[in-house]
Amino acid sequence: MIRKNDIVKVITGEERGKTGKVLSIDTGSGRVLVEGVNFIWKHLRRSQQHPHGARIQKEATLHLSNVRIVCQSCNKPTRAISKKLEDGDRARICKKCRQAVAPEV
Repeated sequence: MIRKNDIVKVITGEERGKTGKVLSIDTGSGRVLVEGVNFIWKHLRRSQQHPHGARIQKEATLHLSNVRIVCQSCNKPTRAISKKLEDGDRARICKKCRQAVAPEV
């Protein structure tokens, strides 16, 4: 249950241990774009903007299974479960400390 603007931590792979904010999520392919994590080099052909071509560095997506949401209260990477509250609303709850993971937007 990762959403846009959540703070996540990478738990496996080359980028293990890095944290960042979620920029976008592709639910179809199950991938997530995290700010400042998993940079790749993109080679551009010659154009009017880049007369000699260019090499730019940009973030690439990670699979959803490789990231965990960081709980605001216990500050640990965890899974979030959905729980129905007394007033009928739903909230995301940390499985470790049983507190709300992030404020709802």
